Amino acid sequence: MRTYCLFQAVNSPDLRGFTEESTGASLPADLGPWTLLQEIRPNEEWTPAVSRAVVAAGIIENGFYLWGPVELPGTSHLIIESDRVEGTAVFDHKCDQIGTIKRLLIEKVSGRVSFVDVTFGGFLGIGSHHVTIPWEKLTYDKELEGYRTDITEAQVRGAMTLYGDGGIPPDQRKQEEMRKYWNAPPN
Repeated sequence: MRTYCLFQAVNSPDLRGFTEESTGASLPADLGPWTLLQEIRPNEEWTPAVSRAVVAAGIIENGFYLWGPVELPGTSHLIIESDRVEGTAVFDHKCDQIGTIKRLLIEKVSGRVSFVDVTFGGFLGIGSHHVTIPWEKLTYDKELEGYRTDITEAQVRGAMTLYGDGGIPPDQRKQEEMRKYWNAPPN
């Protein structure tokens, strides 16, 4: 286990940043300055209202994990960067975390997000499995700071994968089969 450093953005008091180093040098400078609030050692109780596993995954992928609202001057609230979606928790209808977004799958021609690869189960990526679901099955919930879905555990167990043997990209037929399985509207 690792020691995590919890920071607060001075200009946005509800924004927190996690790193493994006490200087906060890996946190986005444009969202700072940052103030160190707490160091959480491996043997200490985890008190933040975000999963330690989600924080660890964010730090492994980006060197930091941000938690809370990000207000950037001149940006639209209707647009979000893909790296801010990746690593975000997915919750079921009971507000229980059931997975984490691994990546977005974007149509080349239109540029629209079509599907999302979600990891379910496991701990820190070990023993987890990927399920590809239509983007439309997720709804962002500001209070949870994650995505909600009506997907059931039984649906996850029975879901097909988007990529076939050898990582062959899906054809139109396979995409439509997946949309039909998830009861999602066609593109």
